[in-house]
Amino acid sequence: MRLAVVVGALGVVFGDIGTSPIYTLQTVFNPEDPHPVPVSAGNVYGVVSLIFWSVMIIVTVTYVLLAMRISNDGEGGIMALIALLRRWGAQQGKRAAVVLAAVGIFGASLFFGDSMITPAISVLSAVEGLKVVEPSLGALVVPITAVIIVVLFSVQRKGTASVGRIFGPVTILWFVVIGACGIGGIAGNPAILKALSPTYAIGFLTGHFGIAFFALAAIVLAVTGAEAIYADMGHFGRRAISRGWLLLVFPACALSYLGQGALILENPANISSPFFLLVPEWGRLPMVLLATAATVIASQAVITGAFSVASQAAQLGYLPRLRIAHTSESSIGQIYVPWINWLLLASVLTLVFAFRSSAALAYAFGMAVTGTITITTLLFFYVARWKWNAPVWLIAAGATVLLLVDLLFVAANLTKLAHGAWLPLLIALTAFTLMTTWQRGRRIVTAERERREGSLREFIADIRDNEESITRVPGTAVFLNRGKLTAPLAMRANVEHNHVRHDHVVIMSLQTEPVPRVAPDDRVIIDDLGYDHDGIVHVIARFGYMETPDVPATLRTLGTEVTEGPLQIEQASYFLSKIELRSGREPTMAAWRKRLFVATSYVTADAAEYFGLPRDRTVIMGSHIEV
Repeated sequence: MRLAVVVGALGVVFGDIGTSPIYTLQTVFNPEDPHPVPVSAGNVYGVVSLIFWSVMIIVTVTYVLLAMRISNDGEGGIMALIALLRRWGAQQGKRAAVVLAAVGIFGASLFFGDSMITPAISVLSAVEGLKVVEPSLGALVVPITAVIIVVLFSVQRKGTASVGRIFGPVTILWFVVIGACGIGGIAGNPAILKALSPTYAIGFLTGHFGIAFFALAAIVLAVTGAEAIYADMGHFGRRAISRGWLLLVFPACALSYLGQGALILENPANISSPFFLLVPEWGRLPMVLLATAATVIASQAVITGAFSVASQAAQLGYLPRLRIAHTSESSIGQIYVPWINWLLLASVLTLVFAFRSSAALAYAFGMAVTGTITITTLLFFYVARWKWNAPVWLIAAGATVLLLVDLLFVAANLTKLAHGAWLPLLIALTAFTLMTTWQRGRRIVTAERERREGSLREFIADIRDNEESITRVPGTAVFLNRGKLTAPLAMRANVEHNHVRHDHVVIMSLQTEPVPRVAPDDRVIIDDLGYDHDGIVHVIARFGYMETPDVPATLRTLGTEVTEGPLQIEQASYFLSKIELRSGREPTMAAWRKRLFVATSYVTADAAEYFGLPRDRTVIMGSHIEV
């Protein structure tokens, strides 16, 4: 395994979780918290021990050692688990798999909340270091944060390829520095190393449960970004991510938390900003700059993750077709989704100006993180049961232990509902409603469209029976259709109203598979529709959910022996059937969901651009359907 892969993984995967030491301990002991944790030696040992063992159980055990062993053709993350559940549920007819896939969609919806909160809390927490350097600069924190965020989102269209080379080295420097500062703090009070014993975490939970339970709502901040470790597995591989975590990231974060704990033991007043106070005074301004760079990288990673999740959701039918730009010729995973980008920018700026501090945002952050982690754990154990055929008792034992830990964190964060935890739940509920409404509406429209289109084979037979009344014109026509069972509306209109057809006709259906990418040899399936030499063929083009379809490029790979003659792709005409949606009176969905479905359809990307069709040779024929 190349060192460059590990360095790349460090720069992209661990940005979020690696910047958590900036604000976690500070939030736990925040005196303005509705349920403050008193500063005492026993509580400091207990909190630091809980942080260490929470990271160990949730990140190292749940994600690195377990979840990353299950992938969908190399891809990880909650969307990959959903794809596996959908595939297995369809094959086995298991209703539980379908229900869990829906639960997974809510987990993916929570990730969108995470994507909005992470840039806000990360950059705010870094810039707040200016108040440690010079208290009078406190008024500049929010404006500087807003400027950084605007710049960050404005450069997304350029992609991360150009700046990706420096992400790894900057992140490595970050972990080396925070680890070294942690060692300095530990050297001042080595007794803090006792917190590595799980007895302090257990003792704090059992002996001071009233305090420890509420503290969990802030301690969970130490595992923010855990989902990114799993989601980015397809880009870097399990081995690179595992080694980066175990050899550098986890030790550096643990040292930072221990060092901060030692600093608070030395002087309880240090709870105001233990991370930056751990740095020698001469190095605090450079540390603020380094922390800002690290949080920008962390934000970049979660923004890219949001692009990826939105793209995969659209491919699986949970969102309308979105305009997607690939920003790298060498990496398929680097994409830019304009609609998602500007939505995130508006949301992040709103959060910055509304909450104005990382401590206030922390209450909201934990809910998104714990919800996603809990759902991922649940889906993992269900998939592991049938994928590995593991004994029920083993799955039950492992799931019980890990889900108890996850649910304890969820329960603690629910106590913060009135203080901001409602925000990610609202975002997730909105995204979940949008995605499930689109999926339901799409099924209704597809059923009505299939009824109007009629049988494709019967339509081809009618063309054969009425050849004398239909004029054949030279050239190639490509009709995009949803499947091979029904006739394209555009082709039916062309034949029935214009009484013409082209010498060569390709009816093409694009099929999204629940795998990231489809091998070239498995890309197309060709059917002559029952007649050998009529010049009409049906082509199924199969793409993975992480691929962007390119119709002309796919057609160029076809040989003349299977298409009943040369297709003349460079001069071919492309026909699309455009459907205008209207809210009807049929009780297919609630009236408000119909309106939401129709409104959502307006963000659908232009079909010609999405499928790579040449605009000067694309004909769009319209129709309308009531939902």
